[in-house]
Amino acid sequence: MPVLSGASGAGIAEKLAPILDMEHVALESRRFPDGEAYVRIPPESIESVRSESVVLVSNTFPDSGIMQTLLLLGAIRDVRKGDLSSLKGEWSGDTEDVGPGVFLAIPYYGYARQDKRFSAGESISAKMVTEVVSRYCDGIAILDLHAPEVLEGMDVPIEFVSSMPEIAERLQNGVSPDFILSPDKGAISRATEVAGLIGCDFSYLEKTRIDAHTIEHTPKNLDVSGKVVAIVDDMISTGGTICRASDALRRQGATEVHAACTHGLFTGGALSRLANHVDGVYTTDSLPNPRASVSAAPALARGLSRLMEKVTHNG
Repeated sequence: MPVLSGASGAGIAEKLAPILDMEHVALESRRFPDGEAYVRIPPESIESVRSESVVLVSNTFPDSGIMQTLLLLGAIRDVRKGDLSSLKGEWSGDTEDVGPGVFLAIPYYGYARQDKRFSAGESISAKMVTEVVSRYCDGIAILDLHAPEVLEGMDVPIEFVSSMPEIAERLQNGVSPDFILSPDKGAISRATEVAGLIGCDFSYLEKTRIDAHTIEHTPKNLDVSGKVVAIVDDMISTGGTICRASDALRRQGATEVHAACTHGLFTGGALSRLANHVDGVYTTDSLPNPRASVSAAPALARGLSRLMEKVTHNG
């Protein structure tokens, strides 16, 4: 069974394939001079894509990632349906429709931020992306989605997976934290999981608005004096919340403050900002970034195994 990848997801696909006891197949992907994407399943891989179920590893971020994912899924669908006619007429093999069996693994699910409609007329982008890509696959595994409930009731089965076990292992081996903190109540389930795996205490940070421009972060019922603290979240973007939280923890006596997340976006000079406030930053490789020290492949493998078992059982 092949694990396929285009330009995004190739590194994770290479690590994922041996975990699933599969073969990694890199698909052709490049850009035309005007920036539009071009994808192709190499002729030598067509039989492999048609012979059994396939996994495509591809992000829906940035915008170009959504388009590439759709084009790759479209190419895979056509090959599996036997729609292989072309102007060059290279294909002379079987053209029978081999049926369903396309699974999409999304390390970083772009457009997950808008999971609710805050004002009339808005698009719920988190839901819209899945509605589009689900037309071309038979199941999706998504890594650490911020609000999984937004994708309830989709037309294909979805497995939500977490890299928190791998992040917990990385923190335990490299940091040995005394406390795990969530930056807010919304991410407390992740902090709870990591703390439970490490065997240390956990809590979350209270946000207190001082004035129109100032928010203070303070630990809730937690003595951090002389302690090593790790702040755990699903993603770090600008790093502002982590920096403010770290300052609050140090004022209360924390000796070290580390930050860990699944998705390291690090926008607007975030890494330089974080370097002045925390002792270490740890992320997965769901997105290419210089702080990636945890593989997203094991978590995706867990979800894909459950997904394929579920689809096979129901099918």
